[in-house]
Amino acid sequence: MSYTVLARKWRPRSFAEMTGQEHVLRALTNALDSGRLHHAFLFTGTRGVGKTSVARILAKCLNCEQGISSRPCGECASCREIDAGRNPDVLEVDAASQSKVDETRELLDNVPYAPVRSRFKVYLIDEVHMLSAASFNALLKTLEEPPPHVKFLLATTDPHKLPATVLSRCLQFNLKNLSVSLIAARLKFILEAEQIGYEPAALQLLATAGDGSLRDALSLLDQLLAFGGGKADEASARAMLGTVDREQVQRLAELLAAGELAPLLDYAQSLEDWSPDYERMLLDLAGLLERLALLQAVPAQAGDELYPLEWLRSLAPRFSAADLQLYYQTAIIGRRDLQWAPDPRSGFRMTLLRMLAFRPATGQANLTAVGGTATAAAASAPMAPGGGAIAAPAAPGGPVAPVAPAVLAPAATGDDLDWPSVLASLDLTGMTKQLAHHCTYVGRGDGTVRLALDERATGVATAAQTDKLAQALSAYLGQTVRVVFERGGGESVSPARQRELQAESAQATARSGFGADPAVQALQRQFGATIHADSVRPLNKD
Repeated sequence: MSYTVLARKWRPRSFAEMTGQEHVLRALTNALDSGRLHHAFLFTGTRGVGKTSVARILAKCLNCEQGISSRPCGECASCREIDAGRNPDVLEVDAASQSKVDETRELLDNVPYAPVRSRFKVYLIDEVHMLSAASFNALLKTLEEPPPHVKFLLATTDPHKLPATVLSRCLQFNLKNLSVSLIAARLKFILEAEQIGYEPAALQLLATAGDGSLRDALSLLDQLLAFGGGKADEASARAMLGTVDREQVQRLAELLAAGELAPLLDYAQSLEDWSPDYERMLLDLAGLLERLALLQAVPAQAGDELYPLEWLRSLAPRFSAADLQLYYQTAIIGRRDLQWAPDPRSGFRMTLLRMLAFRPATGQANLTAVGGTATAAAASAPMAPGGGAIAAPAAPGGPVAPVAPAVLAPAATGDDLDWPSVLASLDLTGMTKQLAHHCTYVGRGDGTVRLALDERATGVATAAQTDKLAQALSAYLGQTVRVVFERGGGESVSPARQRELQAESAQATARSGFGADPAVQALQRQFGATIHADSVRPLNKD
């Protein structure tokens, strides 16, 4: 006896056997039971969601010998013939192979004739978008005013390719992609009916790989049963689909929770022995992070077959909500950028490194842990007494490092400098100019100019840049001076910060002015318009 694939063997034969699509089934059931039947129905949706199955069931409902009903008997000659595909009054046409106008005209020539023995003559045209323009033109008049004994059931995956004149003549039903849980439940039902052993995690993997299509998931199940020797176990499913081992993803998440970069990168290095699909690994890691985030937000959230609920609950408190969001976003972006990496392995490792390097909760400590920058080290430098003065190293051209603490010279009396005017007169470029604009003047005396340095610019205050700034000031003042930096010692605002405040003020003024504009308010009232604040920009008057 020949084998019938699961997708055909378990094709639903009534609305009650359909998986999902309640919004479509409800409308069709009410129409059939009330007798309000349109002459043309259009079913749209991606592959494998049940378009043709719904159309065939509808044809049975229309032609069942027990009468028009949403529950065909399935036992009469008409129902059995439609199930077997040999009812002479239900004509199923594949528009992909019969798209020419001559074939369409030949099909429509039989429309005026009454059905052979059924109540209605039903034309089921699959992939109707493949018809040619001339075929659509030939179909239009008949589709608009067919004889009372004719019904048209059209199915397509690309409704946007249909002419508007055809769409306007049909009742349209859009079938949705099926959820993973619905597909997994249907696979479980079929395997139990077939008395085939399975593991729930394997069904979860197949349902996910089906990508919303039950038919695709059933085809994968057929393939898995052949691959696994008649069993649907998780190990075989992962091997067949090329997915990574669940324990590897779990271990990555545990190392991320620990916040230890070296062990994380060492483990990533060890994964090369399995030649993993790094794109799939980042996708699975993002899926796990999503589960953890949901569990944090809703503690009563149920688990699934992929990860034990108790393990998820034990791991979730080890992450902060901000960390989970950062790691998830980094994994998604890293997966997208793998194609631009020198190789997938290095792209995967850099993604893991970014996750820990930019953690908001421990930001500077992590930067130091992964290599140390001047900014991170400067933030932890000791403060000098009486205001936390920090002096620049004397050796010019030295390595990038935080400036060392020093005892300040006594403050000078009088002769205060107008720091913005001084900056306008100094011939500074590049990083030295940036350093000077992030300072405010404190005082000078005994050959020392004391400046208050913004916290954000600490990493710019290298020995080389400080020496260049001291040379420029010496030329301006006509005497040799050295520069000493303080943190928190200045009461005024640096020029750089002044520009930022002015820009923020202008931005706030622009947003408030735009929102107060009568035309904008009229659009909001009439059309429910929403202002995206980030898109509002002040006018550049230069």
